Amino acid sequence: MRILFVGDIFGRPGRTIVHDRLGELQKEHGVELTIANGENAAGGFGITPQIAEELFELGIDVITTGNHIWDKREIIEYMNSANGNEASLARKLLRPANYPAGSPGFGWYQGRTRSGVDYAVINLQGRVFMTSNDDPFRVADELLKKITAKVVVVDMHAEATSEKLSLGWYLEGRVTAVLGTHTHVPTADEQVLRGGTAVQTDVGMTGPYEGVIGVQRDLILQRFLTNMPLRFEPATGDVRLCATLIECNVATGRAIAVQRIMLRQQ
Repeated sequence: MRILFVGDIFGRPGRTIVHDRLGELQKEHGVELTIANGENAAGGFGITPQIAEELFELGIDVITTGNHIWDKREIIEYMNSANGNEASLARKLLRPANYPAGSPGFGWYQGRTRSGVDYAVINLQGRVFMTSNDDPFRVADELLKKITAKVVVVDMHAEATSEKLSLGWYLEGRVTAVLGTHTHVPTADEQVLRGGTAVQTDVGMTGPYEGVIGVQRDLILQRFLTNMPLRFEPATGDVRLCATLIECNVATGRAIAVQRIMLRQQ
């Protein structure tokens, strides 16, 4: 079975390249499960219900997020609408599972592919250089007690590569993949650990690379030069789709191969 994980979709440029090139990627590689981080899909900050559903319509099965999940307030009501309704599309939009108890929405999802393979997706957020959350390592332990699927993909949304890689080693042999998001810079450290867990400490950004991690570079430069608050706007040029492709054994859930992908807008 092949799984495609699309890195942080940033603003309209990121959504456009996903619209234009995701289908060919899925077809070329025989992808059965597609996951994407969408926390920056709305203008580079947050995600709206409309954008979430547009991404689902493009063939994304589960959307993960991170620290920008609450930037668009309307997403709270949307995520709450999934309570008690497992068939709701909103149930497939995740926020980090290690957020405080009572936070809107859900941090994990278990479903079944069109061919009948059970899978699960866990969304976690790191604590190094980020706001305080519950321990992602022990939250993962608790969630794995509930999950029955063999194929399990973890989005670890975190700043530090050390924290993301450490989670990969911690969950080695217990999940199919631990993939890092948040820094918007793809790393060249993809590997399959001995226990059959694929790891990459950051999948990278799906969006405009002519700026600074997706934002217009002049605005970022002004921020560094003046230390004054500015309204950030997405850059527009050099748009790329970054993703990670994982092949796994559905009987065991163990990863067989992992591959970095970077496509430019045609």
